[in-house]
Amino acid sequence: MTAPPNIVMFMADQLASRALPVYGHPVVKTPHVDAMAARGVVFDNCYAGFPLCAPSRFSMLSGQLGSTIGAWDNAAEFPSEIPTVAHYLRLAGYSTCLSGKMHFVGADQQHGFEERLTTDVCPSDFSWTATWDEPERVHEWFHTMKIAASGGLVAHSLALDFDEESTHQSLRRIYQWARQGKNRPPFFLLHSMTHPHDPYVTTRQYWDRYRHEDIDLPAVPWIPPAGRDPHSRRLFHNYDRGEYKMDDEKIRNARHAYYGGISFMDDQIGKLTAALADTGLLDNTVLLFTSDHGDMLGERGLWYKMSFYEGSIHVPLVVSFPRRFAPRRVGRNVSLLDLMPTLVELGGGNPRRDFVEPVAGRSLAGLLKGEDRDWDDVAVSEYLGEATPAPYVMVRRGPFKYTHCDADPPQLFHLEDDPHELNDLAADAGHAKVRDAFAAEVRRRWNFGELAARILLSQRRRTLTCRALSRGRHTAWDYGPPFDASQQYHRGHLGYRETEDRDLLPYPGGGKT
Repeated sequence: MTAPPNIVMFMADQLASRALPVYGHPVVKTPHVDAMAARGVVFDNCYAGFPLCAPSRFSMLSGQLGSTIGAWDNAAEFPSEIPTVAHYLRLAGYSTCLSGKMHFVGADQQHGFEERLTTDVCPSDFSWTATWDEPERVHEWFHTMKIAASGGLVAHSLALDFDEESTHQSLRRIYQWARQGKNRPPFFLLHSMTHPHDPYVTTRQYWDRYRHEDIDLPAVPWIPPAGRDPHSRRLFHNYDRGEYKMDDEKIRNARHAYYGGISFMDDQIGKLTAALADTGLLDNTVLLFTSDHGDMLGERGLWYKMSFYEGSIHVPLVVSFPRRFAPRRVGRNVSLLDLMPTLVELGGGNPRRDFVEPVAGRSLAGLLKGEDRDWDDVAVSEYLGEATPAPYVMVRRGPFKYTHCDADPPQLFHLEDDPHELNDLAADAGHAKVRDAFAAEVRRRWNFGELAARILLSQRRRTLTCRALSRGRHTAWDYGPPFDASQQYHRGHLGYRETEDRDLLPYPGGGKT
């Protein structure tokens, strides 16, 4: 009987797929992701379920839309009762481990992961709650254009501290699994980095991988607020507000540093992939690479995420497991919500049989094998956080993308003909039938009045709760990883030679290169 494969999932943060060579970028350097893609299946049209960090991750882990599980914004609690991919794989006999960022909000900081190796880089409380009752309020935690305008070189950063620690802990865990030999269960490691998320800064080592004059400027230049769609105008008020002026050099500095951050991220993937190879684990390990959402990087004058334009919502997805899947590219529309049932199936489970309730995600196992005849070519996303006065949704079906918000006119783009989304077809008489079909579909999928009421009530509850918990003694939900030094390295209650032999990991093939 074939042993179940190990699964290692690499997750970047705020990584625009268009900034990767595997999706056509001519400047950025990612040799390790490129190598994974050369041996794997590349999905050309993968979308986040929500263009914001925490809700995207919650929907990805659960295979459910944010509106189903209450993932409204970056301070929405992820309910402990919601099954995740870690729960299902753990039931299937996997050792499940999380290292790095996941932005869990609430008292449950593991959500099915047997081990969590690091703390998080984001708060686990309700302090980042959106407030639709106060549409003009500018919270202190909102992005500002200072972040983009001051992009460039640094000696070090908080993000580097965090990702270096996460990589170190993941490497140690890989070696520990390898030392278990035949007694080792299959493992699922989710290694989640905070690069290349803003701030747009990088060190000299990574800055110097690129010639500054080679850094490309946005394909779609600045669009004045008056010429933007209503949601983009609200984003301007949310983070731009005119305090900092972006000229070409500042844009190039920010993108240069962002590309350096991508190369740093790629190096971390290289270190972990090398460890899997050096320990003989790689051959039976599924490698998966993705991001929670993208980054507009100055396109149209927009930065960060929170938008349904391609730079914000389109994400990379690469799956490499040559033992089962031949290298290919897949053009169908897929979603991060599809990863949960996919990984459960790759781990030997049966989503139709094992799941306690239907999920929005669909297993990609058939597409990985080149079978796409029965695939419903659609991807769905939501945005329910700050900078919108009402639920904002997107449906990508075939070559078309449709967006809807009760407060705004709809948008319709034909992405094959118009990849930069400059020609809104929603008011075009020749596309009225397509527009009306999408409008009917979103009404079938969502009850917007009921959804808005649920979001507002949650915001009010969390705002009050956060105010109350900020008074008196503070009890944190933030995760503190356990650390027992008495069981590390050489200790008196353990035999010296026994410890040395136990932790010495031979090279596969007897040390021959």
